[in-house]
Amino acid sequence: MTAFAAPAAHVPSPVEPLPNQLLCALGQHRMATTGQLQALLRPTARRQTVSTPLNALRRQGLVNYTVLPRSRGMRAWHLTADGVRMVKDFPALRGRPTYPITSSTAASLKTPHTLTVLRTHLAFVADASARGDEHGFLDWTPEVSHSLGDGEKVIADALMHYTLTGPGQRTKLRAFIEVDRTTMSSERLASKLIDYARLWSYEPHPVGRQRSRQPALVGSAWLRWYPVFPRILFVLTGGSRQVLDNRISDLQAMAAQHPLVATMARTVPLGAAVLDDIEVQGPTGEVWTSLTDAQPRSWTEL
Repeated sequence: MTAFAAPAAHVPSPVEPLPNQLLCALGQHRMATTGQLQALLRPTARRQTVSTPLNALRRQGLVNYTVLPRSRGMRAWHLTADGVRMVKDFPALRGRPTYPITSSTAASLKTPHTLTVLRTHLAFVADASARGDEHGFLDWTPEVSHSLGDGEKVIADALMHYTLTGPGQRTKLRAFIEVDRTTMSSERLASKLIDYARLWSYEPHPVGRQRSRQPALVGSAWLRWYPVFPRILFVLTGGSRQVLDNRISDLQAMAAQHPLVATMARTVPLGAAVLDDIEVQGPTGEVWTSLTDAQPRSWTEL
């Protein structure tokens, strides 16, 4: 009797198709140019590899774009309302609020800051790839909010997850990212350190009887999300070197003079760097100024 081998069962690829990755990236980062999406998802491919499926998604009504001013037609892509409905159940985005951009006016208002935050992320992505570390497009979550009690909250421009890899070891790091384009006063920028210090020290007090069978968390609220409080990194751009240096000095003054910030700074690494320096030398270059001393160093060594 001749034995016949059973046909091999079809095994779905574990890799998401590029159109799904594009939708996921836009759901995660809100907005991105064609070049930024290429750098995130297909850095070694031709631009058409990304632009072709983007245009197909636009014809399906899932994404749209706004043309950046003075850019010779550069497009910044974002999800439509239909695109938001599609991605809300993607496993990678589950529980993450995704808001559609419903008009060209709304797009133009969000574009400068959103694209600059993503530009910062791309510097970390490229550096991690060159070093063999782990940091992908889902390891950067924009607009992360945490309660400070009494209806107040702190919103980071982004929360970064980064894994340093070395011989036989992996070190997980987290950072709150604040991107400053010199669109606010230096005093207001420095006051963000107070908000983070309040989060670092905030311990919620349960109201009424505990209904949950889970034991109440004792201690700081941030322990619900992080085993270690994330370091705080300020990335500055949009001004002359003197202006940016002055803003870093103001951040250092706040870290030294405000009692709660100074207490936090004893255990939480705080640093600031100029975006141009990060892009030229890489985030792990000695481009970061510690807010507790003037010694330049890598963000991982703050």
